[in-house]
Amino acid sequence: GMTAALYAGRAGLSTVSFERMGPGGQMTTTDALDNYPGFAEGAEPFALSFAMSAQAARFGAQAKTDEVVGLDLASTPKRIVTASGEEYAADAVILAMGAAPRPLGIPHEDELRGKGISYCATCDGGFFKDKVAVVVGGGNTAVEDAMYLANICTEVHLVHRRDTLRADAIYAKPLDELKNVTKHMSAAVDGVREEDGRVAGVLIRDLATGKVTDLDASALFVAVGSLPKSDILRDTGIELDERGYVVAGEDGKTSIPGVFAAGDVRTKQLLQVATAVGDGANAAASAFEFLSFE
Repeated sequence: GMTAALYAGRAGLSTVSFERMGPGGQMTTTDALDNYPGFAEGAEPFALSFAMSAQAARFGAQAKTDEVVGLDLASTPKRIVTASGEEYAADAVILAMGAAPRPLGIPHEDELRGKGISYCATCDGGFFKDKVAVVVGGGNTAVEDAMYLANICTEVHLVHRRDTLRADAIYAKPLDELKNVTKHMSAAVDGVREEDGRVAGVLIRDLATGKVTDLDASALFVAVGSLPKSDILRDTGIELDERGYVVAGEDGKTSIPGVFAAGDVRTKQLLQVATAVGDGANAAASAFEFLSFE
């Protein structure tokens, strides 16, 4: 969203962005960004977020801390209603609400997020080099996370509720060939053991016997899906896929002319800050084209 505001502002468009709280979204829920280009020692998420926001403001983009609670995307111009009761009109709208990882629902999950509990192995795996990690989930993302972490951690334990993985069959052989990955099938994570405010162990329950094993581990990676923040779009007429993501290509164009989607809220393969930035630039370029030639 901030990248879209930056590009729209530089293009001379009258631009305003809405944030429910401060800038940054999911980016601010991790301790550091090790895989965002240009920062050899990793980027500090809050500092990067406010720098992005300030950069957009330098080119005239306004930022309002006000939650959007209503959208009429079919009208001309499009109408935006905020929680404070303000109403805005726009000739083009870029949707960049993002997504949120589906929580596991275990005790103390929120407090230990970023302190051993993570929802993104490619984001946070590097912090657990030469340590033991647990991945929970059985789909493609969970298996990819386990394989990724196997190159970083001494041991990786993959926990899945069913007796077979849901991941595509192509993953089965490469996963089984990894000597430091242990699969716990028909099992569930009941909780974590905490020491000094960080994860020190993971409680794994065998669903057949009920036996609970306290496994020494420094990290729990939750890969049980994500939830796009698209509830506000349900009655707008915009096309969503079966999971609730906005159907949009690399250009950000949605099923409604003049409405574009960027970042984790749209259908895409990789949910990362780097790909969200690219999305924002593309969506702003598409919006400029729409406003100039439609």
